[in-house]
Amino acid sequence: MTVKERLAARAATVEAYLREGFGGFLRETGVPEGLLAAMEYSLLAGGKRLRPCLCLTFAALHGASPESVMPFAAGFEIIHTYSLIHDDLPAMDDDDLRRGRPSNHKVYGEATAILAGDGLLTEAFGCMGRAWPAIPAERVLPALAEAVQAAGAAGMVGGQVLDMEYTARAGVTLAELAGMQALKTGALLTASCVCGAILAGADAGGVARARDYGAAVGAAFQIVDDILDEIGDAATLGKPVGSDREQGKNTYPSLVGLDESRRLAEARVEAALGAIACYQGPAADFLRDLARYIVVRVQ
Repeated sequence: MTVKERLAARAATVEAYLREGFGGFLRETGVPEGLLAAMEYSLLAGGKRLRPCLCLTFAALHGASPESVMPFAAGFEIIHTYSLIHDDLPAMDDDDLRRGRPSNHKVYGEATAILAGDGLLTEAFGCMGRAWPAIPAERVLPALAEAVQAAGAAGMVGGQVLDMEYTARAGVTLAELAGMQALKTGALLTASCVCGAILAGADAGGVARARDYGAAVGAAFQIVDDILDEIGDAATLGKPVGSDREQGKNTYPSLVGLDESRRLAEARVEAALGAIACYQGPAADFLRDLARYIVVRVQ
């Protein structure tokens, strides 16, 4: 199987849990139908499910079963989905298309879209908490703290604020751009790796290597995303192309050009590979292939 096929196979298990496990829980708790429909519209719209797959793979790298980690891993996709709903709102990026379909607010209205995002974010942490008792509380609680920081004001939310501040602003440096993207995109990707290691009981060295890999892959992923916004197509990406340029966003291509952006992405992939060089086996092989696959899309 190619890495794309292996990622799709892992994503299918996450999809099944989101639909039946998490979705079943929401239906049992009596979530209003209109709100549930809006939440599931975005949550079940497909996607690579990269964050939960990273969490599951790092857990497997340290000997944990996917069944025990799945509720926590799925929580990362739920958080990610909430962020996409809110990012697309008129007050934010004002995008009409997401994953090849109309954005949530274009279908359900802005108020319901905001509440769908709020509901997903809140329920994500409840979903993560259901990793206990299969995983001991002394592992689940530190992992929850890691996820909260990555999603919160010092992580993804803070990165979004910086993104708005940097939009149409002259003089943004490469270091400032990298720092913003490390929060907006990288924090949740990194936490997905770190939490997988924590939940599996990895030692401090294992957790540190997961953090280094996640930070490097997160940086490469965002650089490639910037490149694809310039050279990709909406049918493949499932979202508008060229919107970054139209909105005056500072990106890697706008600061250093496409060729240098590709070189920087490749350098981050090499850093990710170095972080897990000591590991062998199927999980490690998948992580290596996944890191390489990120930059293949723009070569």
